[in-house]
Amino acid sequence: MGIKEIKFCMRLVKGFLFVAAGFFMLITLISLLIPSRVMTVKSIIIHAPQQKIIHAINDLRAWKQWHPVFETYSSLVFISNPSNAVNATAEWSSSGKKNNVTITAVFPEGINFLLNRPGENAVENSLTSMPLQEAGTYQVEWKALTKLKWYPWEKFAGIFTAEITGPGYEAALKELKNYTEQTQ
Repeated sequence: MGIKEIKFCMRLVKGFLFVAAGFFMLITLISLLIPSRVMTVKSIIIHAPQQKIIHAINDLRAWKQWHPVFETYSSLVFISNPSNAVNATAEWSSSGKKNNVTITAVFPEGINFLLNRPGENAVENSLTSMPLQEAGTYQVEWKALTKLKWYPWEKFAGIFTAEITGPGYEAALKELKNYTEQTQ
């Protein structure tokens, strides 16, 4: 290979590196415009006494009756005592990782709790039951707030968070509806 060919290859490599660095900077700048918090909200209408709904939501032991994850790992879920107060926890392992739910607030309409999984961001959750106009009818709402790091790949993945996690929340709410309406 002659000097001319080497210089030509070096110019190509420099051009490629310049374009790649520019592309990476552009992607990073665009990702900074994407919100760093993603809120997923799902709800369902339930025809059952509010006390039953609130008990099913506020007591982690009752989650074994309606939450798909707690039903699947029923014998492997460790639940603290008490199971319906601030700092009550539920722990289980799946896919080789330990999962943890910790109640952070209890109020008359429901609870707030954190879902922790090693290597992932903690997800702030809220489960609330609100009365509707029709007697004995309540809207149960599940809100999940995911905080993202500044990394461009995390921000772009955050765009799909609601589509990925939403079906799981919907399935849990359907099971909650079935459980509370059947046990009247």
